[in-house]
Amino acid sequence: MPAMEITDVAGLIFFFLACFCAALPGAYFRPGEWYEGIAKPSWRPPNWVFGPAWAALFTTIAIAGWRIWSRSAEADVTLALSIYGCQLLLNAAWSGFYFGLRRIDLALIEIILLWISILAMILAFHPIDPTAAFMLLPYLAWVSFATALNFATWRLNRIPSRA
Repeated sequence: MPAMEITDVAGLIFFFLACFCAALPGAYFRPGEWYEGIAKPSWRPPNWVFGPAWAALFTTIAIAGWRIWSRSAEADVTLALSIYGCQLLLNAAWSGFYFGLRRIDLALIEIILLWISILAMILAFHPIDPTAAFMLLPYLAWVSFATALNFATWRLNRIPSRA
C-alpha cells in the first residue's frame, strides 16, 4: 500500500472533524432528568452504551466518506458526498429534537429521514467503493434500532386524545 500523501491525511482529518461536529449536539443535548422520567421500553440499552457505539460508528462514517472523497479523480463523487453531508446534518439534528426540544414525535420523523439518507448514501457509495458502502451497514443497523427505540418511546409517552 502506498504511503499517504499530505492531502490524504488532511482529507481524513477533515472527515473526522465533520463527524465530530455532527456529534457535538449529542454531547450538548444530554438525556438528563426529563429522559429518566419518561416511559421507555424494557429492551432499551443502558445509557452508557450509546457513547461507545456512536464513537465507533462515527469512526467508520468518517473513513467511509474519506474513501469516497479519495476516489474523486476516478469517479464523480458529488452526489455521494452531498448525501453524506445531508446525513451528517440529519444526524446532528436528532439530539436537538429529542433531548433539546423534548419532541419525541419530531425526532421520530427526523430519524426516519436520517435512515433514508443513510440508505441513499450506501447506495450512492457502492458503485464508487463497495468497501465504503459496506462500512456503513452497522450505521444503518444502529439507526434502525434507534428508530425502533424512538418509536416505542413515542408510543409509551403519547398524550391520549380526549374523546
